[in-house]
Amino acid sequence: MTGKPASSEGGHRHHIVVMGVAGCGKSTVGAALAERLGAGFLDGDSLHPQANIDKMAAGTPLNDDDRAPWLAEIGRRFPASNSALVIACSALKRSYRDIIRSADPSVVFVHLHGTRELLNARMSARPGHFMPASLLDSQLATLQPLEDDEAGIVVDIASPVEDIVNDVYAALTGQSAASAGPHLVDLAAAPYNLDDAAVEWVESTIGSMTLEEKIGQLFINHNNDYSPAYLDGVLENFHVGGVRYRPGPSSAVQEHIRYAQSKTRIPLLIASNPEMGGAGSCDDGTFVSTHLQAGSHPDKTIARQMGQVAGVETAALGCNWAFAPIVDIHYNWRNTVISTRAFGNTPEVVVERAKEYFDGISESPTICAMKHFPGDGIDERDQHVVTSYNTLGYEEWNASYGHVYREMIGHGVQSIMVGHIGAPEVSRHFRPGLSDAEILPATLAPELLQDLLRGELGFNGLVLTDASLMVGLTQAMKRRDLVPATIAAGCDMFLFFRNPEEDFGYMLDGYKSGVISEGRLQDALRRILGLKASLGLHVRQELVPPVEALAVIGSEDHRAIAADIADKTVTLVKDTARNLPITPQTHPRIRLYGISGGADFTRADPLAYLDTVREELEAAGFEVSVFRTAEQREAAGEAGMNFMRVLSEEATGDYAERYDAAFVFANVKGFAQEASIRIKWSSPMAAEIPWYATEVPTVFVSLNQPNHLIDVPMVKTVIHAHAATREAIRATIQKIQGKSGFQGTFNQNVFCDSFDTRL
Repeated sequence: MTGKPASSEGGHRHHIVVMGVAGCGKSTVGAALAERLGAGFLDGDSLHPQANIDKMAAGTPLNDDDRAPWLAEIGRRFPASNSALVIACSALKRSYRDIIRSADPSVVFVHLHGTRELLNARMSARPGHFMPASLLDSQLATLQPLEDDEAGIVVDIASPVEDIVNDVYAALTGQSAASAGPHLVDLAAAPYNLDDAAVEWVESTIGSMTLEEKIGQLFINHNNDYSPAYLDGVLENFHVGGVRYRPGPSSAVQEHIRYAQSKTRIPLLIASNPEMGGAGSCDDGTFVSTHLQAGSHPDKTIARQMGQVAGVETAALGCNWAFAPIVDIHYNWRNTVISTRAFGNTPEVVVERAKEYFDGISESPTICAMKHFPGDGIDERDQHVVTSYNTLGYEEWNASYGHVYREMIGHGVQSIMVGHIGAPEVSRHFRPGLSDAEILPATLAPELLQDLLRGELGFNGLVLTDASLMVGLTQAMKRRDLVPATIAAGCDMFLFFRNPEEDFGYMLDGYKSGVISEGRLQDALRRILGLKASLGLHVRQELVPPVEALAVIGSEDHRAIAADIADKTVTLVKDTARNLPITPQTHPRIRLYGISGGADFTRADPLAYLDTVREELEAAGFEVSVFRTAEQREAAGEAGMNFMRVLSEEATGDYAERYDAAFVFANVKGFAQEASIRIKWSSPMAAEIPWYATEVPTVFVSLNQPNHLIDVPMVKTVIHAHAATREAIRATIQKIQGKSGFQGTFNQNVFCDSFDTRL
């Protein structure tokens, strides 16, 4: 007998396929093994459709198309079973076994091996069976032995059935950890690097948990309420392994986290989204830069500074897990999900800046979750509202996104957030023959999580889903199915409940029905607790800093860093009409236009930044006249307003006599609410559209998106300031006047693949 023994897991519900060619004794051994294990037994031949039986009885070999629905039905029986199950099935090819395993990765294959002579003798003794001995040679030629990465056992059929069953039983009781898949966690290795005492804490803690506590550890809650009563309910009823919270004032956030950690037996992973420094983790955090901004200057240490501020400020709050850096590659200029959230449009700049960010934030007691595997930036659509796809071929993916992930895994990143992004050609590399309808987002695709991420890329850390409320995931299957399917596929943690009672129940039911095997659950728990132990949460006396630590948040030192980065990264995209410099002496009267995407889910005033722009222009000595749309004027009390009236008043022949220059400041946001974002003007033929670029020197300044030239190609002077902060706006106005030079750089995405944008 040969196999791959491993440590035993108590209480495992064995899911076993007894495989081999005809005559090896699959049914006999399978039934005896099932009895020994207290499992159900099915003869796979009984699941063949009648057409297959007739074909075999006529002496005609089945083809793969004949076998596919049969194999899929066998695979389906395992997760549908509430107990251990043994099925006898030939499963001769690796691809056949993959079909079965795709329904339940915990399946263990027991290969009954024998010589041709012995097999032929047994076949000849069964004249009534629908598989004649004449097809034995065909089966032997088809047989592909179990490979090293397949959970399986090989036994010699020359032994008595009782001995075979005893050997298989002994191997299984030492192998049930293999039901987690071939890539089990090593807590002594990177990125955990745990000593024996920490590993013992992980194992003993898991051993002390109830089933409900184990299921709860798989969840990361989104805390929508700061009240103690809310937290008590979440922690007592659902035993979550981690939380993210709705940002608020730093003092309230810290107290919320302190209460949460005080009320749980097992320390919590506390996640934040520090993609821009301290901003986004609390209301008063420091905005340092966007990812794109950190990639828009030759100085790579900008990304490190962003990480440093992020680490210091989030650690002061009590956070220990950063959902950053973003390692997507912005190949498609139409993609506005990551247009400002990616470091750039090449693997090289992404790797360079992501490592800097990681090193900076790692100076604080913080671990990182880089995102969004298998990589955004090809499709223009947003997973918040629809599944998107990375359509690169396997080799192209390997040379780009694969390069990024290999580099970052080697650099020590501890966890990876998986996007609701399908990768059709990469999936088919591992599962040849997958139909379009079978392509799933990576969060549900074991070939991407196990074969690629765990296998080829060698990632030993923790894998979590992106937010489970995103339609990119929820459109794939029913909620009750997808919740446990993410863990079965290879994710270790599930990000956000939709309805806590329902989702917790779905996950628990998924375990009880065998969708999540015992081995997969244990492996996920080891990774979760291993991550906590790597932070020292199990031995720390103080999980949340004192209130005094909040002094670093929004500090003068951090704002000075932000101001320096803003000055470095304000970028002149083009000035083909040589309009610059524009000063109060040369162009005193400025017509100021504000462009936004309207209010988004944050409910913040979308044009609040315009007051800052006006203040900074006036402080510089300009006379500023702010344009108001029909809607704005009507809201201010003017009657009878409509866009035609506004246009007739704005677009007059004396425009150049009234104004010396026009400045357009655009702060267009709103990802997560539409598939792709473009400028939305206030009305048809709106008066704020830069028709006036032919009348006076016109400067267009983007405070967010880099793709606006596709909508304003007529403007000859375009600046990307990256942020609507006072620091960025002030630096931009200084540079418009020629008081300091433009230092920022840009990539070719800004021209949106259109010739007229360069004019």
